[in-house]
Amino acid sequence: SVLPSPTPPGLPDRFRMFRSCEWEVLERSLNILQASDFYWGPLSVGEAHAKLQREPVGTYLVRDSSQGNCLFSLSVRMPTGPVSLRISFQEGYFRLKNWFSDCVVQLLELVVAGTRNNPLHFDEMGGTPLV
Repeated sequence: SVLPSPTPPGLPDRFRMFRSCEWEVLERSLNILQASDFYWGPLSVGEAHAKLQREPVGTYLVRDSSQGNCLFSLSVRMPTGPVSLRISFQEGYFRLKNWFSDCVVQLLELVVAGTRNNPLHFDEMGGTPLV
């Protein structure tokens, strides 16, 4: 007999087991991400940083995280060079610092709008604010 895949169709099998309501959120968000121009999928941090090094400050991309406990990473070209920030997924929400949403694309829209007036500071960025 064949064991059914623990991962619903269309989702990478690297994702840990989620509750059914989380699968729905994840699958919907992944479909929206895959239709965007800024999702690169399984791109390493080194490859992401190399691509961003040649881009203007503020350019970003979303990629699959290489960390087992995070699904996605946001890689951004900062004045000092590219940095990567983990986007966590907890209880059906994607989170980046104080922002959260049930959709990665909507989360990024919130962050872009919010940092226009209130820059984010991350330890990974050495004190350089994310605007």
